[in-house]
Amino acid sequence: MTRVLIVDDEPDILLMLRVNLEADGFETALAADGETALKRIGEERFDVVLLDVMMPVMDGWGVLQGLGGDADAPRVIVVSAKSSDRDVLRALELGASDYVKKPFSPEDLSALIAKLAAFSPDQLDAHRLGVMS
Repeated sequence: MTRVLIVDDEPDILLMLRVNLEADGFETALAADGETALKRIGEERFDVVLLDVMMPVMDGWGVLQGLGGDADAPRVIVVSAKSSDRDVLRALELGASDYVKKPFSPEDLSALIAKLAAFSPDQLDAHRLGVMS
């Protein structure tokens, strides 16, 4: 079963994502800030992390920097209201696998999680290059 860590400071977003993803067969865990997310990633195994950018304590940029492109790190999908091309490029350069802009379709997000979790490293690299262009 694909394990997904949902990282967002908005309780309603956490709940909505958890309910939708669990209904689609994913196992979920939650973190309300980046510091908690990095701690959980260090202690548990996750296949995919859904990561908001704008959060207290440590923002999503700090989480991406903390993961530092580690080959064993989970695949990260940034899910953010920040929608400029500059933000998308920054996230991908920091190691994110994809970037989803709020508002989003829960069905499309579930499909993206399943796809990224199944990708080989080469497929993931090709996907990231496609998102960057």
